[in-house]
Amino acid sequence: MARCFRSLLIAITSLWMLSSLIRSSDAAGIATYWGQHTDEGSLEDACRRNTYDYVNLAFLINFGGGQTPELNLAGHCEPSDCSSLSSEIKACQSRGTQVLLSLGGAPNLSSADDAKEVASYLYNNFLGGESENRPLGDAVLDGIDFHIQGGKRDFLDDLAKALSEYSTSERRVHLSAAPQCFYPDYYLDAAIRTGLFDYVWVQFYNNPPCQYSMGNANNLFYSWSSHWASYPGVNKLFLGLPASPEAAPSGGYIPPQVLIREILPYVRGYPNYGGVMLWNAFYDENYSQAIRPYVNPETLACDRKSMLKSPSNCDIKIKSYVTK
Repeated sequence: MARCFRSLLIAITSLWMLSSLIRSSDAAGIATYWGQHTDEGSLEDACRRNTYDYVNLAFLINFGGGQTPELNLAGHCEPSDCSSLSSEIKACQSRGTQVLLSLGGAPNLSSADDAKEVASYLYNNFLGGESENRPLGDAVLDGIDFHIQGGKRDFLDDLAKALSEYSTSERRVHLSAAPQCFYPDYYLDAAIRTGLFDYVWVQFYNNPPCQYSMGNANNLFYSWSSHWASYPGVNKLFLGLPASPEAAPSGGYIPPQVLIREILPYVRGYPNYGGVMLWNAFYDENYSQAIRPYVNPETLACDRKSMLKSPSNCDIKIKSYVTK
């Protein structure tokens, strides 16, 4: 098994290098979360891997109901001043990686007006607005991620609506959501149904009724096809997975070989397939590198020799690179 995995990594290294250069708003991609482990390396280190199209900064907590929002990046910086990350955010964006701020913790929105106030705070402090004290310095994030698993679920749809109103023709405020695969998601159902979320990365892990388990993908396939692929308001649908067994104590890890051979060919067949989300950058040692060429194989189409000779004409047949 280990030898097959090493062979797979070697075979796709050159493909991964090419695919990392192909970034398109319409192409499938890989998302991850960064910020919850002090020893996961820097944000810029994560982006240098050239495997991520989206990185969510995890998390901003305590918002709504008059609370003072607080960045909780697990010791990477002081909550009140993370301006040292400004240059790293810009470096990621220069590579074509979108950087979003993930809302976590326990929201306490009390009304639609309260949601508008929180949206104003987010826009002026992290997005394209202006504030005297921007926690991340002068970096302008690409959007806001909703990773809500506690607190009050009320008015999160109003928050999404208020944030979307800040989008302009020059700069779009991207919205993403990370619901549990159990259908419908208790906290994010109403928000997702607004249709305002560009990306929905469903967590198909730590949820036994709808995750891959013991070599069996039936529950995952059923949840994907019967619930999420036809979910009202889902624009781009991502398969959320743990990047290692340790990342999901309650299960859902899929070995990369299995993902490439069995799972991706299935989920890619749906028109709103958007890619894969991995939890998280700390646990991702080689996983994103291994799956990168297969997440969006349409961008790659040649054998290794032809790719090096004429990469612009590549059309890689993925079967020839999967170890049988």
